Amino acid sequence: MNIFKKYKKVIFVVLILGLILTACDFEAENVATSNNNINDEDLIVHFIDVGQGDSIFIRFPNGETTLIDGGTKKSGDYVVKYLKGLDIEKIDYLIATHPHEDHIGGLPKVIKNFQIGKIYMPNKTANTSIFEEFLLAIKESGLNINTPKGGDIILSNDDLKYEILAPNGEDYSKTNDFSIVTKITYRENSFLFTGDAEEKSETEMIEKGFNLSSDVLKIGHHGGSTSTTEEFLIKVNPKYGVISLGSNNTYGHPHRETIDKLKKHEVTILRTDELGNIVMVSNGKDIKLLNKNEINNENEDGEYFIGNINTKVYHSSNCSQLPNKENRIIFKSKVEAEENGYKPHGRCVE
Repeated sequence: MNIFKKYKKVIFVVLILGLILTACDFEAENVATSNNNINDEDLIVHFIDVGQGDSIFIRFPNGETTLIDGGTKKSGDYVVKYLKGLDIEKIDYLIATHPHEDHIGGLPKVIKNFQIGKIYMPNKTANTSIFEEFLLAIKESGLNINTPKGGDIILSNDDLKYEILAPNGEDYSKTNDFSIVTKITYRENSFLFTGDAEEKSETEMIEKGFNLSSDVLKIGHHGGSTSTTEEFLIKVNPKYGVISLGSNNTYGHPHRETIDKLKKHEVTILRTDELGNIVMVSNGKDIKLLNKNEINNENEDGEYFIGNINTKVYHSSNCSQLPNKENRIIFKSKVEAEENGYKPHGRCVE
């Protein structure tokens, strides 16, 4: 399918729209810079806090990079600044999971600010100005669009595999089910990124017999109840569930049904609206969670802290006496915990 031919007239209209700049409301105070705990052979996954949207940046052990989505249009400047803060010059694999604004909105600015290798997007269009602006940015950069399907391989060597698990069909009633779903396997660790894929797509992946088991699951559709079905969650069996969303969003995300399922399966929930940027580092065997304080070398042990909302006591994340998950609150630092009236646990917090 030649998307450019189909939207030729629209693209010319967007030449005018492209002159309009949208101010960015985000500050780049949480940009992740270099850290002594990161090695060249590590896989590094950044869940960028773009508010109510998705943007995930990954640096592979071979030095290549991928960006999955770019958040909303107003977060485009923030994503660009975040990546420049990491000294990124090229994105080898740019994935637009599906054409909703909260996923592709920031990508035009990304394309204009970085060298791009390959672009992947599903065979699904949208009659929106941001989609047209996205196509125009691709066209002006002289790039081609790759339309993947489940089973395609983006990158593979002895230790590393980057594969596409969805979409597995061509006609869905919901745009979310066109979402490109990817999985990264690095030695013994694995990460599954689902975009906004809902029940239909999740069922297809199960029926296709894909190996969905992953240590980390990017929870679909910002924790909405139409994603992360019970059967899918059992197949993935993640240790961590990352939810990318904005505080007090109008959609009610994450939905209670999803949170209850994650708690039922003892999945550690990490939310960008609570933690900001979430950075995970894998050496192929262990996955380490970095928070803002560790990234900026403000916290030597790299911990985030877990408070008990009943006792007003906060613990280290590896404490043997953590409260029940429904009674937990996450703090980025000791200072934040104590500013909120919490006292350190006598045994696990020095």
